[in-house]
Amino acid sequence: MKIVFMGTPEFSVPVLEAVAARHEVVAVYCQPPRPAGRGKAPRSAPVQLRAEALGLTVRHPASLRAAAEQAEFAAFGADVAVVVAYGLILPRALLEAPKFGCLNIHASLLPRWRGAAPVQRAIMAGDAETGICIMQMEAGLDTGPVLLREAVVIGAEETSGELHQRLSALGARLIVDALAHLPDLAAVAQPAEGVSYAAKIDKAEARIDWTRPAQETARQIRALAPFPGAWCDVAGERVKILRARPVAGKAAPGSVLGGFTVACGEAALEVLEAQREGRRAMTAAELLMGLELPERLG
Repeated sequence: MKIVFMGTPEFSVPVLEAVAARHEVVAVYCQPPRPAGRGKAPRSAPVQLRAEALGLTVRHPASLRAAAEQAEFAAFGADVAVVVAYGLILPRALLEAPKFGCLNIHASLLPRWRGAAPVQRAIMAGDAETGICIMQMEAGLDTGPVLLREAVVIGAEETSGELHQRLSALGARLIVDALAHLPDLAAVAQPAEGVSYAAKIDKAEARIDWTRPAQETARQIRALAPFPGAWCDVAGERVKILRARPVAGKAAPGSVLGGFTVACGEAALEVLEAQREGRRAMTAAELLMGLELPERLG
């Protein structure tokens, strides 16, 4: 099949590789290069780098609203577009251009967690499972009918980074199955019940509030690891907490109980892995060799 692929982050790369190995990818769309690093030099998205290595045509328009952009998309004559974590809203003209429309790989069990951050929101909420849906795209936000779906259990200590990797591999496998059986797959409408929205992660959500229960804070830490990373104030320094587990303990919230165990509003958290500003991630024991904790964290 002739396929236009649309994706941007590392999550999308295994999907691109799986599709390109079996079909003719006539164009790859991704977000434009963005300033990054201390020098703020433009950095290409992971999908762009991989597509160029594969010798594929890459497009990275800042918008898809212009008639000229829509005409260029249609001119590729794709049978289907495969969309995964692309980052731009597709106008109706693009949704209708390919012969079989546009298929989205969404990292949740729709209709739960429609929107931008389904993996992080599932972990934050304490969901027991999540999964991948292959969805026929329409004008609404992740509202289209589902062609294929598969659930996975969320590990008790699994971070969003680890879960992203598993779901990326699953998405690659399911989209290959979906493309192999188009147009015979039945599109099942999403139920009206159970709809929830996975809002984009706000920077304010990354700060740890020690008055919250340890279980909730542990989920926050897992959901935001490795990026952007949940953080706390340690004697005026911002320290990211990358892994922690709830343990018994009781004291004023934020009190250091020994080692890197901190009292919460309910129970306590034992920090296992953290990262100081400008440093690499390290175990709590490594961090404490060079950082003295105050009696109470902010």
